[in-house]
Amino acid sequence: MSAPAERTGVIHDIGYRRYAGARMSSAGIAGSLLASGVLAVFGFGRSGKAKILPFVLLGMTMVPAVVMVGIMSFIGLDAGLLNYASYNAGSSFLVVLFVAAQAPVLFSRDLRSGVISLYLARPLGASAFALIRWASLVLAILAFVLTPLLVLFIGGLSAGASFTEELPRVAWALAGAVVLALLVATVAALVSSWTLRRGLAIAGTIMVLLVGLGVTVALKETLFFEGMDTAAHWVSLLSPFALVDAVTAVLGGTDAQITSAPESVATGWLLVSTALALMAVGLLLLIRRYRSKGA
Repeated sequence: MSAPAERTGVIHDIGYRRYAGARMSSAGIAGSLLASGVLAVFGFGRSGKAKILPFVLLGMTMVPAVVMVGIMSFIGLDAGLLNYASYNAGSSFLVVLFVAAQAPVLFSRDLRSGVISLYLARPLGASAFALIRWASLVLAILAFVLTPLLVLFIGGLSAGASFTEELPRVAWALAGAVVLALLVATVAALVSSWTLRRGLAIAGTIMVLLVGLGVTVALKETLFFEGMDTAAHWVSLLSPFALVDAVTAVLGGTDAQITSAPESVATGWLLVSTALALMAVGLLLLIRRYRSKGA
């Protein structure tokens, strides 16, 4: 029996080496992920077509503010044009379209492809990753809803409005926009993380937010007609838009634009507290979803 042939081989050095540069801290990684998430919502880092819809919607929501500022500049100041609460309520449809179209970018793709388990391997865990994604969506929504309000406010001041008179009014509108962004982002994140198909996520978000607003208004009007005013106000918790409209009206001393506001300031604060508590529950569900997918 012949002896086996001697094996020969060559080890080639093809240039791979360990990374020896500076490494970011966990805070730096979180900040980078947060910024990239906000930019991704507006299409940056993606194809050119991905930038069209968010910026078209942003332009559409700013058109009324620009028109109002133009009117005030040419024909004089009209206090009725500086209705910040009305602007928040009137842009609800565009906000829903923006959130429904862009939330799956942050929450559906990674979970659907399964690469989320690689992201969560290290150094950020599921809880941090989920909260950073949620915060990215919150900041993107804030940029979408606060920009026209600031344009309207600054335009009103340039047309001769009193800063001391307008500041409290716009402050309540801005506070309401912040609460709206927190609640809407939570709803959209939950829908997109559980409905991994982009089309279903978009349809589900529109259904929950837009159809939910219509159902909330109908229920409130029915309860008011039946004399059940207290129950009617608590129904506002079914829709972030109805809730923010009612709460900012009673706390800021303005007129509600969607449905009637509660008469008691204490009821307004209680509604806000309850809504934020429900938001916290939603975030816990979001974290649980990421933990189950990343395990």
